[in-house]
Amino acid sequence: MHAFPFTEADPIQHPGPPPKTSEVVIVGGGVIGVTTALFLASRNIPVTLLEKGRVAAEQSSRNWGWIRKQGRDADELPIVIEAIRLWRQLAEESGEDIGLTQTGVTYLANADKDMADFEAFMKIAAAHDLDTRLLDVDETAKLITGMSRRFKGAMTTPSDMRAEPWLAVPALARLAARKGARIVENCAARTLDIAAGRIKGVWTEAGYIETSTVLVAGGAWSSLFLARHGVSIPQLSVRVTVAATEPLPEIYAGAAADDHIAFRRRQDGGYTLAGGGSHLLYLGPDAFRHATKYIPALRNDPLGARYFPYAPSGYPDGWSTPRDWAPDSETPFERMRVLNPAPEPARLRAIERNFKQLFPQFEKACLKVGWGGMIDAMPDVVPVVDRVQAIAGLFVATGMSGHGFGIGPGMGRVVSDMIQGNNTGHDLSRFRLQRFYDGSPVRLGPAL
Repeated sequence: MHAFPFTEADPIQHPGPPPKTSEVVIVGGGVIGVTTALFLASRNIPVTLLEKGRVAAEQSSRNWGWIRKQGRDADELPIVIEAIRLWRQLAEESGEDIGLTQTGVTYLANADKDMADFEAFMKIAAAHDLDTRLLDVDETAKLITGMSRRFKGAMTTPSDMRAEPWLAVPALARLAARKGARIVENCAARTLDIAAGRIKGVWTEAGYIETSTVLVAGGAWSSLFLARHGVSIPQLSVRVTVAATEPLPEIYAGAAADDHIAFRRRQDGGYTLAGGGSHLLYLGPDAFRHATKYIPALRNDPLGARYFPYAPSGYPDGWSTPRDWAPDSETPFERMRVLNPAPEPARLRAIERNFKQLFPQFEKACLKVGWGGMIDAMPDVVPVVDRVQAIAGLFVATGMSGHGFGIGPGMGRVVSDMIQGNNTGHDLSRFRLQRFYDGSPVRLGPAL
């Protein structure tokens, strides 16, 4: 199978050099950083986005491409509802075909417990006037044709959407650049310049940028970058394996999942496939340091985690990955421009097997590509979106826990207003950083 299309060998679309000054500097060129830059630039606020490798080359292009309200944490849901509207608006503004399609999301129930979980979410859905509904056995079989077995039922939200992430996020970056955002690829932020407890600037591999405001939206790398400055975030990275099929007859136009297989119709006529909930957690210094905060999540197993005793060399939580460096020295971010984990061969085989068992008519179908990705996960499976109280001018938006693509434009708008000191329009207390340190109990988001 072919390798994933984004690597550091890809041509740079947004060359430097970075400016000498910028009102706002964003660290990280994924969907959160890109959309935040887009909304700041729309307000004519000078903003520079620094990406160590290529825009969207990590998890923002490797995700499943779901844009869903269904199964969301109740505090995320209002932002996702806004994101759905913004996806439509920004897709039109970009003038590019990003595969944005309203085709629905469906969760399949293998057991009565699944239906009970769905019924619990229906209360949240009703409070937000969603079109989510429960299906019985026959309705489920009619919605998704050709399945080899019958499910207990399903939950479906017809207004949910899908898009092609490797097209969508680069298109939004180009839109942000047209609106005035300065985007610089192949330019790692090395350290923050902090004086008297306040942001003064950012040291990059290409020089110094004077600024008063920094947003760290570095995905799997955020914790490593911030720890260098004494800011602790209990964020871990888990590896997932995903695959895409060759073009196939349509069985369902949207996205669906059960405990064993997740599938989503693609713009090219194939399906993006993944395991229903299996992730691989590399054990490193941060994993042990924050282990107690993850006990509730591990008990409930929302990440479906398996464990490996060490991360490959250079990974964010690798045992040999440096935790300290000088502004004028090479950093881990430059040594690994694109975090490009290999897909697990055993997982690819399991994904293909489970898909074909559910749809035996595709027995001769082939996987055309497989890839790996690193999800930035939090103990309660909801992100950190906050200002860092100890350092004036420092903001963080990370730990999207596999939910970042769909919520991206909504969160980008929220963070841009947070940076400007405006009313964000949403209650963000659920996403505060201090919830992990002020004695608050870990309140798990839905494992849906």
